[in-house]
Amino acid sequence: MANRTQFANAIRALSMDAVQQANSGHPGMPMGMADIAEVLWRDNLKHNPSNPGWPDRDRFVLSNGHGSMLLYSVLHLSGYDLPMSEIRNFRQLHSKTPGHPEFGEAPGVETTTGPLGQGIANAVGMALAEKVLADRFNRGGHEIVDHFTWVFLGDGCLMEGVSHEACSLAGRFGLGKLIAFWDDNGISIDGEVQGWFTDDTPARFEAYGWQVIRGVDGHDPVEIQQAIDTAKAESNRPTLICARTVIGFGSPNKQGTEATHGAPLGADEIEATRKNLGWDFAPFEIPENIAKAWDAREAGAVAETAWRSRFETFRSDFAGLADEFERRMSGDLPAGWGEESNRIIAELQSKGGDVATRKSSQIALNAFGPLLPELIGGSADLAGSNNTIWSGSVDVNDGTEQGNYVYFGVREFGMAAICNGLGLHGGFIPYNATFLVFSDYARNAVRMSALLPVRNIHVYTHDSIGLGEDGPTHQPVEHVASLRLIPNLNVWRPCDTVESAVAWKCALESKGTPTALIFTRQGLPHQPRTSAQLENVSRGGYVLLQADEKADALIVATGSEVKLAVEAAETLSSDGVNVSVISMPNPGLFMQQDAKYRESVLPAAITARVVVEAGVSAAWASFAGDRGRVIGVNRFGASAPASELFEHYGLTVENVSQAVRDSIAENE
Repeated sequence: MANRTQFANAIRALSMDAVQQANSGHPGMPMGMADIAEVLWRDNLKHNPSNPGWPDRDRFVLSNGHGSMLLYSVLHLSGYDLPMSEIRNFRQLHSKTPGHPEFGEAPGVETTTGPLGQGIANAVGMALAEKVLADRFNRGGHEIVDHFTWVFLGDGCLMEGVSHEACSLAGRFGLGKLIAFWDDNGISIDGEVQGWFTDDTPARFEAYGWQVIRGVDGHDPVEIQQAIDTAKAESNRPTLICARTVIGFGSPNKQGTEATHGAPLGADEIEATRKNLGWDFAPFEIPENIAKAWDAREAGAVAETAWRSRFETFRSDFAGLADEFERRMSGDLPAGWGEESNRIIAELQSKGGDVATRKSSQIALNAFGPLLPELIGGSADLAGSNNTIWSGSVDVNDGTEQGNYVYFGVREFGMAAICNGLGLHGGFIPYNATFLVFSDYARNAVRMSALLPVRNIHVYTHDSIGLGEDGPTHQPVEHVASLRLIPNLNVWRPCDTVESAVAWKCALESKGTPTALIFTRQGLPHQPRTSAQLENVSRGGYVLLQADEKADALIVATGSEVKLAVEAAETLSSDGVNVSVISMPNPGLFMQQDAKYRESVLPAAITARVVVEAGVSAAWASFAGDRGRVIGVNRFGASAPASELFEHYGLTVENVSQAVRDSIAENE
């Protein structure tokens, strides 16, 4: 039987061999944290390699994702469907072992990491999901939700601001089943971190309300296990285990230096490392006794079987709750959702009402929320402005069965990343909200939601210069366009309550795609629609106002500018100019429709076109065509009442009408 050091050396060997073969990668962290990973994965982690997605498994997040070979090594060694051929194919096209862990590529990878700090923030979301699900479903002595979230993180994660945001909240939430290992090796890319990172990290986390275990030798299995036992015994606070490690451990000439961080060790150093570690095996060779000791499939099956037996006992006492738990963890919406949500939208269409679409969003939440116990979300200290609190909102800090609302405080980046973790965990549809202009603070987490992808609904209000007196620092002009550039992100900018409800419905139904919902501060009128028009809203663009005769021109608009387009069309009609108005709440989705439908909305024969949106205009050129016009806002806003700003920037009926006339004249 090999000793524990040799079990850890299997991680070191696979990591340095894979990085060397790829001629790129990061061997230092896997070699430094190998002893911690061995103790965690072989003796403490609750998982089943044969069924990586069973609901009550522990979650493991490699926040310092550049050390991806550590994760791939333990997945391979534990018996996941990640054969040695994939380890050999590290960082190559179409492999399951990309340079940084990517959710959905290899089994057992719980989230995509690499942008430092976001992994720990995702983990906070996962641990919050576990806590809220436990409050909801654990009853009558049945503990069907009872698992830990484990995190590896490094100095870089701790320097990133998002980790401060998320870890502060984790302490407030009392996430006792969140346990993080800090790889305290004192090295980053530029060298020894004491030149730029001298924070008292343990004191900082204690101030957050964490249990902090200081001074653990990250190469001593006994100390590591003692720290884990202490962490698991604390039920009311998350735990940070401060583990002193040597980066590149085992490399006789490079360990403890930045030389091991982000480059292969080199053939000569790898040979020397093998001798130093006593690892007398060829590259990518794992001896049978070590492979057998690592294999977790049998133990994993036993753990899952025991849980499923407990779950069936739970079902015998709480059949309805058991069915609800399974539905929520599958990500499916409740039975009858489609019919009921369509009825709600039809009712909203019949009622009318002129309101700001941020209020329309709240109307949709109040209508859909009671149907969706999996809905969870909150705002970055703007609940009263974002209108994210609905009639059934209950603070998750109350610890009740109904907890579904999160007060995130002023933490836009952490909020979005935590919601990514909530969605990844399963059992929830998360939403998060702030002013649109502050989506920049959360930008990388929004991008990550689309890259993963995960169903996360980003709610943004105060969407343009219509914000008014708060001025250009709060008035987004480029933000909608920039969000539309993110692949796989559905971006909606609705024009009234009905379009807002349809946008919410589509977001809730988009199981594998995140959504950005863009809402106004200012009031907007209800738009009349036929049943056919109502049905077409969900296609991203449709003819809202059909010209009485053959249209002379088209006006394409989104959000608050649809009102402007309709008024301009009515003015032009009184002068004998026939104009159709196209509402385009989601141009990306519209472009995914079949060619026949797109032609019915934007006939190629009508080349006199005007596009109007209170934001940067460049992206609309393809909709306007060579002889059309785009009216937008291509400079920063100003501090003034909204009505004055719209006039100042040319977003007026007169200007739109004149642009239509000019386009018609050019097309004659």
